[in-house]
Amino acid sequence: MKEIRYLLLTIIILICLDSCRKIVQLPAVPHIEFTNFTIFDTTDILGNKSKGGRLRFHFEDGDGDLGLNAPSDSMTDSTNLFFTLFRKKGGVMLPTPDNDPLKPSSYRIPFMERLGQNKIMKGTISVTFLYLFYSPADTIRYDFYIKDRALNESNVVSTNEIVLSVNNTYK
Repeated sequence: MKEIRYLLLTIIILICLDSCRKIVQLPAVPHIEFTNFTIFDTTDILGNKSKGGRLRFHFEDGDGDLGLNAPSDSMTDSTNLFFTLFRKKGGVMLPTPDNDPLKPSSYRIPFMERLGQNKIMKGTISVTFLYLFYSPADTIRYDFYIKDRALNESNVVSTNEIVLSVNNTYK
C-alpha cells in the first residue's frame, strides 16, 4: 500500500512540474517556409486535360490571428495569401504582368482560431493551381507571403524554378 502512495505522489509531482513549464512564445508577425511544389497531370471540371500544381508551405503565427471570415460586402480585404509570378525569359526570371494567364488569382486562408492560453498556430497550407494555358517551355517561380488579421505581413518566400511540362516535386 505504501508503494502505491509513493507512486501516486511521484506521478502527481511530475504532472505539477510539467504543467509549470513556460509557454513557448513566437512573434505576432507570421512566418512561412516553402516546403515543396508538385506538378501533375489532371482534368478540369469540363473534362479537359491540363496541368495542376500544388504548393505546400509551413506557417507559424504567434498570436493565432491567421485566416479571414467569409467575404462580405462590408469587408474590403478578402485576400490574405499573395503571389507574384515570375517567368523565365532568356535565362532570367522576370515578373509577369497582371494579365498573364498563369498568374494566380487572389487566395483567402480560411478563419482559424486557437482556444486556450497558448494562441500559437503552426501548420501546413496546401494551395492547388490549375494551368489551362501553358507552353511546354514554360518555367515559372512564385514569390508569396501571407497576412494575418492584424495586417502583419509574413516574410516573402520563393519557390524553386518550376518546369510546367514535367511532372515533378520541387523542394
